[in-house]
Amino acid sequence: MPDFTITHKGGIAEYRLMRPDSRNSLTFEMYQAIEDLCEHPGEAGVIVMTAEGEKAFASGTDISNFKDFQSAQDAINYEALIGRVIDAVQRSSVPVIASLHGIVAGGGAAIAAAADIRLATPDTRFGMPIARTLGNCLSVANLNRLVHLLGESRTRYLMLTAEFLEVESLTTSGFVSEVLESAALCDQRARDLAVHMTTLAPLTISATRDGLARLEERPVPADSDLIQRCYLSDDFSEGVDAFFAKRKPTWSGQ
Repeated sequence: MPDFTITHKGGIAEYRLMRPDSRNSLTFEMYQAIEDLCEHPGEAGVIVMTAEGEKAFASGTDISNFKDFQSAQDAINYEALIGRVIDAVQRSSVPVIASLHGIVAGGGAAIAAAADIRLATPDTRFGMPIARTLGNCLSVANLNRLVHLLGESRTRYLMLTAEFLEVESLTTSGFVSEVLESAALCDQRARDLAVHMTTLAPLTISATRDGLARLEERPVPADSDLIQRCYLSDDFSEGVDAFFAKRKPTWSGQ
């Protein structure tokens, strides 16, 4: 089975994550394909993002990608890649709809946050549990996105407790627009909504999206020191080792 598929039909491009056995954890190649599709959607008027399996939309980056991290540049390059991918989703020339279910975490949560419209199922749980798992950090740009979408209070709770937000909180905040009873129904609703959107005035759609993007524009502070603080720490190495050993990490604060 491929890690992902991209299909084009009737003016809709669908990117589907296909790693259900790993809860659709994302490889660098999968991230790159998302960036490429969003930057070059071809004839598609809408992009739909879906995922195979019942447990997760996407659980985050495949941890094996972190095994070879040794320098500050490794960490900065990784965050730059994630930043490019998220920017590509957010700035795509066409709307992006995310069909969410189960676990939506880490990089998967960042991608969902960058989409224009998010649909979900009752079992959807959104989180960035890195304070519990790896001991790394989010870029300031991604923190800014979460604050904009969820509010500062929910973002602080999400990040400082490493807990997940249930679908009720996601709908109350407006993060999720609709809740469907199953992943299959959620995917179908996303496809149907995409078809409907292709019938609407394209200049109105593009002007609205660009106008909303301008409202969000603000200088993003530098964060390379924060990234290095976490990714080059003993704690980050411990988090990666603990993940593969299937044990809880022992944090030292070093």
